[in-house]
Amino acid sequence: MPSAESGSTSLPCFDKSIWLLSKRRMEIWIPITIAAAFLQNLRSALQKKLRATLSTWGATAARFVYAAPLALALLGGLLLTTGAKAPPLNITLMLSGMAGGLAQILATGMLIHLFSHKNFTVATAFTKTEPIQTALFGIVLLGDHVSLAVALAILISLVGVILISIPADAEGRRSFLDRKALIGIAAGGLFGLSAVAYRGASLSLADGSVFLRATMTLAFVTSFQAVAILAFLRLREPGETLRLLASWRSAAWVGLVGMLGSLAWFTAFTLQNAALVRALGQVEVFFMIGASIFVFRERVTAREIFGVLLVAAGIVGLVLWSA
Repeated sequence: MPSAESGSTSLPCFDKSIWLLSKRRMEIWIPITIAAAFLQNLRSALQKKLRATLSTWGATAARFVYAAPLALALLGGLLLTTGAKAPPLNITLMLSGMAGGLAQILATGMLIHLFSHKNFTVATAFTKTEPIQTALFGIVLLGDHVSLAVALAILISLVGVILISIPADAEGRRSFLDRKALIGIAAGGLFGLSAVAYRGASLSLADGSVFLRATMTLAFVTSFQAVAILAFLRLREPGETLRLLASWRSAAWVGLVGMLGSLAWFTAFTLQNAALVRALGQVEVFFMIGASIFVFRERVTAREIFGVLLVAAGIVGLVLWSA
């Protein structure tokens, strides 16, 4: 029979195992967030291309209308294969999910609107004020805590994004706070609000694994968004719904990539503070620069290279200081 002493000596080993498991769970949000950023960049590029055949709101709707059935199928498949029970819906999930869903619809529409006036990199750059706004929303609405060091890393990353993406006008002057910039910053704020709302929605589900809770949140939110955007199109642009359905070959890819990206974001939000997740998501800038060099064969300036280095420094600082 084990003695009291032997039982007490086994506890530190048990505690160490729990600590290692918890640390691994906390760190997995990093590759999930990087995957989410890559998928987000790919989805934005596909929507920009889709904008050539659909209106701004038609291209916006593609993301949600084609993602909803995929998200519901994913949830159903997960429940069937694991034998788990779906976490019950609650008022926090529904209200937070709907608020985040509406904010994301508006932000996506603003971003696609900017595609008609700015190039891909510049349009998306305006929304990169999102991490700071996400941090503020998280502090005010969820009581999240962001250290001074992490806030500094976010600021460094943001400055890098601005250097990379904000062009000079014809006379060589920097133009940032014009009307289009304000639209982009507002879109960033709405994306930030949606991130905090989705984190609150996912955390409100007490039962199930992290992946199940993220999938449940995704299925509810995308279904609500699909219904909302289709109702909007019926009122404002009645013929656009038929054009959206006729463009299914390209629009379906937007839905698939968007659904996978949202699933990755929701999973990361369940594991980590929304501001940290969105800040690490600034790695999307590298995907944009990489596409410019290797796909479009565009010239990268010294200012853009310096901006990339600042983004890298901000991301490294974020990961180290939040560990």
